[in-house]
Amino acid sequence: MNEFLEMGGYAAYVWPSYGLALVVLVGNWLVALRRRRAVVRRLARRQQR
Repeated sequence: MNEFLEMGGYAAYVWPSYGLALVVLVGNWLVALRRRRAVVRRLARRQQR
């Protein structure tokens, strides 16, 4: 397990890359949720007119 975590001596580059990728994926997911909610609200307002 320790060898896996060390990534053959490249752990200082690999793990931050994984972390950054995770942050980007979560950020994209949150932006999509916000935009979807905004569109749903806008459509609901249009139907009330």
